[in-house]
Amino acid sequence: MSESAILAGGCFWCLEAAYDELEGVEKVQSGYVGGHVENPSYKQICTGTTGHAEAVRVDYDPSVISYEDLLRVFFTIHDPTMLNRQGNDIGPQYRSAIFYTTPAQQAAAKAAVAEFTTVWGKIVTEITPLSMFWPAEPEHEDYFVRNPWSGYCQAVIAPKIAKLRKGFRDRLKKHA
Repeated sequence: MSESAILAGGCFWCLEAAYDELEGVEKVQSGYVGGHVENPSYKQICTGTTGHAEAVRVDYDPSVISYEDLLRVFFTIHDPTMLNRQGNDIGPQYRSAIFYTTPAQQAAAKAAVAEFTTVWGKIVTEITPLSMFWPAEPEHEDYFVRNPWSGYCQAVIAPKIAKLRKGFRDRLKKHA
């Protein structure tokens, strides 16, 4: 039976591309979470005024990959020390956040923050209960797969994928 993890770590294109490569991950969907506007659009999100973060919903098989391992990937492929920023992407929509759906997820998120504080130092990642996940527009799905040679993909996403492949080689899908 599948479970879901909702994670925000800057641009959702980066997170989607990384999680799509992991064994046990069944589906990754880009979307918006944590704001006050119902069914927001990408254009609205980009203003930084809706309160939403760009996020992904990772549907996974916990018998193959654990929530804790998904969090280890999360803290490896983005910078959880920058408030409302990932690289040149600046604004609250690019914040680092974990949106939990169960007390067990909340406890695992707190444990991961404690674990990775020894790596990163101060971590600004929010740990927040999920209220609503709004799927992004279809053009955001599989962005890296469809645009691998774009400047953004080469400069921002490709290095994160390389880091994932190096650090989590034993967790990759066989075709990745």
